[in-house]
Amino acid sequence: MSRTAMATCSTRLSFMLCSPAHPLPVRAGMFLRESGYYKTSYRADMALFPHPAVARIVWASLFLLFVPVPLFGDEHLLAVLTLNAINLVGALGLTILLGYAGQISLGHGAFMSVGAYTAANLAVRLDMPFWLTLPAGAAMAALIGIVVGLPSLRIRGFYLAIATLAAQLVIEWIINRTPAISGGIQASIHVPRPELFGLRLDSAAELYLFVMAVAVAGLLAALNLGRSRLGRAMVAVREHETAAALMGVDTARVKLAAFALSAAYGGVAGVLFTYYLGVANYQQYTFAISIYYLAVNIIGGLGSVWGALLGLAFLSLVPRFVFLAMTTAGAWFVDLAYMAQAVAQVRQMTFGVLILAFLVLEPEGLAALWRRARNRLRAWPFSY
Repeated sequence: MSRTAMATCSTRLSFMLCSPAHPLPVRAGMFLRESGYYKTSYRADMALFPHPAVARIVWASLFLLFVPVPLFGDEHLLAVLTLNAINLVGALGLTILLGYAGQISLGHGAFMSVGAYTAANLAVRLDMPFWLTLPAGAAMAALIGIVVGLPSLRIRGFYLAIATLAAQLVIEWIINRTPAISGGIQASIHVPRPELFGLRLDSAAELYLFVMAVAVAGLLAALNLGRSRLGRAMVAVREHETAAALMGVDTARVKLAAFALSAAYGGVAGVLFTYYLGVANYQQYTFAISIYYLAVNIIGGLGSVWGALLGLAFLSLVPRFVFLAMTTAGAWFVDLAYMAQAVAQVRQMTFGVLILAFLVLEPEGLAALWRRARNRLRAWPFSY
């Protein structure tokens, strides 16, 4: 057997499949890449997508999201996808902070409220256009994120979680009790529909396209951050802060950068949420939303951008299953007048149970389950 033929064989396959009886590259199943595909350069190893087939799937998914869905989808489908795209931006912010840098935060909702109220006040009081209020909300949230991240220079773990929880409550109280920011206790600020370069985004399809474009841009930015020097420094701080400092990593700068980027993502999500609903209200950004994004990352898999997407998709289906189960079985025992309140309470309890279950049974989340399934398919019919 020639050296060339040997080179075409995957290291995952046995010599039997590379014998003269099988001189051509083979597939370990229809869903697997051809044997002989291996990375021979640093550029290939650092590619955004590990395999051309993955890139094709991603581009096909983007085509479906941006062409058939807005053209043929009804308003309910567009509303669900738009809200999930906004939640994806918020979840990616916590992925950067908790997954990449290893800094736990229970105050992500506060960053969303800062961005939301910054954009709302600029739009209503100063009549600023949307293309300025969006980056302004992200910048203000990033600035507050740096301030909130200062305790991370001295504390970590449980104590940092309590510090960020305190920041959530303090920011929530300040916004709610300051008329110059929120209009007063339990007040709301109504914002106009966003306009981009003279085009008013009135229809559900127009809002969906813009929000989805922002979500895709945020997803690609988070993926590229993991391949950058700053992203590798964040991972080094997460794995062992002392060792990272000995290797020359400025741990203080990296932590504050992680808080700033995470808060900026949260600020963008808050701005998008405010413009989508047409109102900024403090009840939209309470501690519950921080727990929701934490659940998305834990269930999806900490440190994985695709895990955040999987976790968000999973938790988006949970309320629907809870509602279906309770309306089907619970109608025999519960008065329908109390069903809506009961569904909301059971949904929150379900989130808590899922967090505990994944922490105990699968700490690496849905992303790890997907990786194991993918590796088994690649190695089939072998177990290695």
